[in-house]
Amino acid sequence: MSDDSLWFAQTGFAALADIAFACVLGASIIGNWLRGEQAFAAVSPARFGWRRARRGAIAATIVLLLCNFASLWLQSMAMSGALLLEAGASMWLVATGTHAGIGWSVALAGSALLLMASASASASASASALATSRSGFAIAAVLIVAAGKSAIGHAADAGAFSAAEAVQALHLLATGVWGGIVIAGAVVLPALDTSMARASLIRIAVRVSRTATIALVLVIATGGFNAWRGMGGSPAVLDASAWGHALLVKLALIAAALACGALNRWSALPRLQRSESTIDAQTLINVMRVEAGLMAGVFVAAAVLSHSVPGAASG
Repeated sequence: MSDDSLWFAQTGFAALADIAFACVLGASIIGNWLRGEQAFAAVSPARFGWRRARRGAIAATIVLLLCNFASLWLQSMAMSGALLLEAGASMWLVATGTHAGIGWSVALAGSALLLMASASASASASASALATSRSGFAIAAVLIVAAGKSAIGHAADAGAFSAAEAVQALHLLATGVWGGIVIAGAVVLPALDTSMARASLIRIAVRVSRTATIALVLVIATGGFNAWRGMGGSPAVLDASAWGHALLVKLALIAAALACGALNRWSALPRLQRSESTIDAQTLINVMRVEAGLMAGVFVAAAVLSHSVPGAASG
C-alpha cells in the first residue's frame, strides 16, 4: 500500500468512525427521549421510532468498534512500515508504546464498552433503575472514546492530559451531539411521520432543535480554539496550505448546515406545530436530511484536517 493510499485509508476510517460515534450519541439521545414518552410500550404509536433509534445505536456502535480497530491496524502499518497483512504483528507494540497507539486503544476499549451498553438496552427498556444504570455506563464509555480520540490528532502535540486534549475531547462530544441528533433524527423522525405519532414527532423535533443549539455553542467555542491553534494565530495560512483549504471547506459545510437548522427551527417547525399536517412534517424531515448530509461532510472534512499538517507548521 502506497503512502497516499494509506493516508486515504486512515482518513476514510477516521471519518467513518466520527460519523458512527455521532450516530451512537444521536440515536441514544433520541431513544432516551422516546423512552421517556413510553414509546417502548407495544401500544405506543411511536414504538417504531423508538425501535429504529435503538437498532441504529447498536449498528453505529458496531461500525465504530470496527473502524477503531481498523484505524489501530493502519496506525501499526504506518509506524512499522509493514505490509497490510503483516501489520498485526506490531499492533501490540504500537498500541502500548506510542501515544497515538494508546489513543486508538483507549478509543477501541471505549467502543467495546459502548457496544455492551447499547446491546443491553434491548433487554428491559421499561425498567427505570436498569435504564439509569445503563445510561451511566454508556456515558462513561462515551467519555472514554472521546478521551482516546482526542489523544490521536494534533491536540496530542501539546502533550498527554493537556488543555488542548481536553478542549478537543469537548469538541468531539459537542460535534458528536450536534451532528448525531441531526443524522439520527433524519433516520428516526420518518418513523414517527404518522397521524397517530405526529405529537411525538413534534416534541422530538423541538428537543432536537434545542439540543443542537446548545451543542453548537460548544462547537463554536472549542472549534474556534482549535482552528486558531492550528493557524498559529495567522489567518494567512488558510489560503497558503492544504490544511487551511480543508478548514475553509469545513466552515462552509457548517454554515450550510446552520442555514438548514435555522430554516427548520424558525420556519418549518413552527408551521408544523400550528398545522400538524403531513406536508409540513415532510418538509421538516427533508430539510433535516439535507442537514444530515452536510454534517456527514463536516466529519469528513474534520478527518482530513486531523490527518493533514496544520497550517502553522506547514510554512
